[in-house]
Amino acid sequence: MNKIKFIDIFGYFASILVAISFLMKSMKTLRFVNIIGSICFVIYSIIIHAYPVAFINLFVISINIHYLWQNKNSNKENQETP
Repeated sequence: MNKIKFIDIFGYFASILVAISFLMKSMKTLRFVNIIGSICFVIYSIIIHAYPVAFINLFVISINIHYLWQNKNSNKENQETP
């Protein structure tokens, strides 16, 4: 019987985080949880030498950060407008 390696468990954990992120009602929460899951996937994929998986998850992280930043800035503008 094969033992499950810690890195495999970490990969499953990353998958679960990404899946859970899509169940969130709030886009802000969805993006934060998705960023954490994607970071875990980047770490996992680098360890197992799956560089295309790392690349796409880095892209997903950057998209999520962009939209969080954009949302933060638009909320600031709306608060400053009298």
